[in-house]
Amino acid sequence: MTQPSSIDLQIMWNRLIAVVEEQATTLIRTAFSTSVREAGDLSAGLFDRQGRMIAQAVTGTPGHVNAMAESVTHFVREIGVQDMFEGDVLITNDPWMGTGHLHDITIVSPVFRKEMHIGYFACTAHVVDIGGRGFGPDGNEVYEEGLLIPIMKFAERGVVSKDLIRLIRSNVRTPDQTVGDIYSLAACNEAGERRLQAMLDEFDLGDIDALSDFIIETSRKATHEAIAKVPDGSFSHTMQVDGYDAPVHMEVRLDIEGDTLLADFAGTSGMSKFGVNCPEVYTRAYACYGLKCAIAPQVPNNSGSLEPFRIIAPEGCILAARRPAPVSVRHVMGHLVPDVVLGALHKALPKTVPAEGSSALWNIQISARPSDPASNLPGSEILMFNSGGTGARPALDGLSATAFPSGVSTMSVEATEHVGPITVWRKDLRAGSGGAGAMRGGLGQIIEIEARDGYDFFFNAMFDRVQNPARGRDGGGPGAPGKVELADGTELRAKGRQLIKNGQRLRLSLPGGGGYGDAKTRSRDAVAEDLASGLISRAQAKSDYGYEEEQDNDHD
Repeated sequence: MTQPSSIDLQIMWNRLIAVVEEQATTLIRTAFSTSVREAGDLSAGLFDRQGRMIAQAVTGTPGHVNAMAESVTHFVREIGVQDMFEGDVLITNDPWMGTGHLHDITIVSPVFRKEMHIGYFACTAHVVDIGGRGFGPDGNEVYEEGLLIPIMKFAERGVVSKDLIRLIRSNVRTPDQTVGDIYSLAACNEAGERRLQAMLDEFDLGDIDALSDFIIETSRKATHEAIAKVPDGSFSHTMQVDGYDAPVHMEVRLDIEGDTLLADFAGTSGMSKFGVNCPEVYTRAYACYGLKCAIAPQVPNNSGSLEPFRIIAPEGCILAARRPAPVSVRHVMGHLVPDVVLGALHKALPKTVPAEGSSALWNIQISARPSDPASNLPGSEILMFNSGGTGARPALDGLSATAFPSGVSTMSVEATEHVGPITVWRKDLRAGSGGAGAMRGGLGQIIEIEARDGYDFFFNAMFDRVQNPARGRDGGGPGAPGKVELADGTELRAKGRQLIKNGQRLRLSLPGGGGYGDAKTRSRDAVAEDLASGLISRAQAKSDYGYEEEQDNDHD
C-alpha cells in the first residue's frame, strides 16, 4: 500500500463523482415514488469517517444535498461509531436532524474495509406519503404532519427491523410505495459502496482519509479565495412573500470581510402557526447554494466548499423554526431564500446575479377519492412537481417553466396520470407572464386538472408568488403573479386543503420571473421573436417595449 500522489488524489476525486452518480442513478431506477424517479427529488453522497461530505451526485436538489451534509454528523453523534457494524443501515426523517420535513427520508450506511470503518454513504428522497395530514401546510404541529422516525437502525448487521417496517406500514396510506422507497435508498448506498471498494482495490488503498483531507482542504481554500474577490462591506436586502395567513418579511445582511462571509437573517418574521416554517438546516442549505452559485460556482460541492459560508437566523423566526413547529412545506420559504441573499449580493457584485424568479416549486399533492364512499373504487395519492419562470440574467433571458433553485425535473403528464384517476387537460407556457426587461423573465405555465369519472379530489395548495410576484432588477419589470382557480374563474386559496368535485377543473397559472434592465433597451429583434413565438402579446410589445410591428417593419 503506497501513499497516493497529488495526481492520484485528483484522479480519485474525479472518480468519486462517477461513484456517487451511479449511487443516485440506482435510486432513480429502483424508486417507487414519482417524486424520485420522475423529478429527481433526491440526493446522494459519500462522507468520510468524521461525517464530512466529500462528494455529491450531480443528480439531486441543494435542499437535500446541503442539508444532508449536516445530517450525517447527527447520525455519527446519535448512534456512535462503536455501535455501527458491517451491514448496518441507519434511518431518520426528523426535520431538524435530516432535511427539513417528514417526507424526506435519509438513509446512512457506514462503510467498512477489511473490518475497519472508513466512512459513510448517505442518500435522501422525498416519499409521496408519510401519514398524518399529508403533504400540505395545514398542520399546527409537526405531530400532525406524519410519522417521525428518530435516528435509529433500519437494519443491523444486514437484518432489517421487522418492527420498524410494521410501524411504518401501519401509519401511511401507501405502505408498499413508502417501504419500497426505503429499500431503494438502502440499495442506492450499497451500489455506491461496491464502486468505492473497487476503486480502493485499484489504487491499493485501505481508507479514504488522505483523499478526504485533500478534497476538503482544496475546496475550502478555493472557496475562501473566491470570497476574497467580493468587495468588503455589509449589504442588506428585504423581500415580502405571501406566507399562509399573513405576509412574511424576509431580511438578510451579508457581512463580507476578506475571505469570510456571514449571512444573518435577523429581522425576518417569526414562526407561522401553519406548516410553512423552515428548520434552520434547510435555510442554511439554500442560502449556501445561492451564494455559492454566484461566488464560487466552479468549486465542487462538499463540506469544504460549504464551510466558508456562515449562515445564521434567529431561533424562532420562520427560517429557524423550533420544535414542534409544523414544517411540512418548508420548501416554500426555503426556495425563496436564494432570492433574498442574491438581492443583497447584487449590491456587492452588480451585473452578476439574476432577477427574482418564481422560485418556490408549485407542488400539488392530490388525494383522489371515490365520489360515492360506498363504492369499491380505490383512493390514491398523487404528487406533481411544477415550476414557474426564473428571473432574467444580466445578459440572458430567464428560463421558462424551470425549477430554480431546486433543480428538480417537471413530472411528465403521462407518469402523473398513470399514478391516479386524474386527467391533465392542459399544460402549456403562460404567455406574457415573464417580466419585461432588456432581458425578459422566464414564463410560467398553465395547468388544468380534472378528476376522472367516479372521483373527486382534494388538493393541498402550497403556492407562493400570488400576492407578491417576482421583482425585476435594475429597472426590469415584475413577473406575472400566480393564480389558483377553477376553469370557470372561481378563485381558490393559494395554500391549504381544498375539494375539487367531479366535473370541476382546477386551473393553476404559475408565476413568471422578473425582468432585468430597462425594457425599452431590449433588442427589436428579440421583441419581434417573442411576439412571433406567442411569448408576449401585441399590447405588451407596445406598452412594455415601445414596439409597434408596422412601424418597425418600415425601418427594415
